Amino acid sequence: MKSTRTERLIRMVTRFLLEPSRQHSLTDMAEIFGVSKTVISDDASIIDRALSDEFIGRLDVERGRSGGAAFRPFLSEKLRRKWLEETVRLLNEPGRLLPGMLVYYSDILFHPLYARRLGFILASDFFDLKADIVMTSEMKGIPLAMFTAYALGIPLAVCRFRNRPSDGPAVAVHYQAANGDIRTMYMGTRHLSKGKKVLIIDDFMRGGSTVAGMFSVAEEFGAKPVGAGVFIVASQPESKAAPFYKALLRLERSKTGELNVAIES
Repeated sequence: MKSTRTERLIRMVTRFLLEPSRQHSLTDMAEIFGVSKTVISDDASIIDRALSDEFIGRLDVERGRSGGAAFRPFLSEKLRRKWLEETVRLLNEPGRLLPGMLVYYSDILFHPLYARRLGFILASDFFDLKADIVMTSEMKGIPLAMFTAYALGIPLAVCRFRNRPSDGPAVAVHYQAANGDIRTMYMGTRHLSKGKKVLIIDDFMRGGSTVAGMFSVAEEFGAKPVGAGVFIVASQPESKAAPFYKALLRLERSKTGELNVAIES
């Protein structure tokens, strides 16, 4: 269907933003909009510049007969920091910082606006790892991991702390919690397979045992953990069970004993 350039650009942007990291055929779009592939390529260049100017990402375009374009989340450092600073201001509001070196953040992670922002930050941070699947554990980490997976255009697998019949057959992996207890995680056999590259996402890390447990789950399936992203990491204890990770924010205690959330350097 023939359309004006303005309408065509809007409809193309909609396709790219609704399905991040998914490649769209330039040939198919040329047929849909009733224009030449050269015109569509020019449109893609305009969209790429506009997305770059907004500091949220860019179009990765593959040239050639079967070429396509995909929106890649790629936040500028300025926008990344702005979004994290807004989150930090919320987390440092009175009443959120709790005894036992804890912070209340459920309302933030279960708010689509903030969860989407954080997911896009993590997707931007880990995009180059080319993960095949995102893994998290229930419960509060799920929105964060889902938006990360959405931005990367890959599936999400959730480690459960109890097996449900509706999940089908599952593999049980035992791991040691920070207090020394032995806990169990379950992963459905249909969710993960050998050779997959896994990006682990979690909401909060104190000692790192849950993230370490997810490393063990991935390795049990013969998959390869390529990265681990955490929303908030507690400054204590300093030693973490997770072999490696990258945190967005840090919960720390000042010399006067007050808790504070800050952007992780």
